[in-house]
Amino acid sequence: MQVGFDMIDAFADSHGIPMDRVHCKAIFGQGLIGGVPIFLAKPQTYMNLIGESAGPLAAYYKLPLNRVVVFFDDMDLPCGVLRLCDKGGHGGHKGLKSVIYHYRGNREFARLRIGIGRPPGQMDPKAFLLQKFNATARERIDVALKEGVGALTLLASKGLTESARNFNREQKYKHIRMQTLET
Repeated sequence: MQVGFDMIDAFADSHGIPMDRVHCKAIFGQGLIGGVPIFLAKPQTYMNLIGESAGPLAAYYKLPLNRVVVFFDDMDLPCGVLRLCDKGGHGGHKGLKSVIYHYRGNREFARLRIGIGRPPGQMDPKAFLLQKFNATARERIDVALKEGVGALTLLASKGLTESARNFNREQKYKHIRMQTLET
């Protein structure tokens, strides 16, 4: 599962942003959306060390952290549910912990949390993270990626506060609607 990378790919594809350079241990692309410069990066480190790429990229391009959005998988959200947050801690996510460390402890960057759900039964969370999605989960993730592209496009034009308010309201009961449709 690389849902953060999947989100970057979906966003880049939808806006014609080529991911064709390597910089600061990341596959990198940049473009414009409505006149707003967009930088996309897929760190090529281990997931637990992505800050080694994210920190130097933000420093090199002099990006204010309140203009950075980190996309990541979240087992605390139902599969296919997204949340756009303006700041926060790492919540036990080792990749986010690395980003915060390499941002010198600063947590004032946005996150797009991509729900992947919990491992079934007694399955080891590490094994769960490394497996492929089943058909139902893949379908939910694909829908979430399209919704995420819309949210991130809105974010580029309207800013975090408005886009998070609108987007999170739509996502709030999504998992309940999905369960209702399945029965």
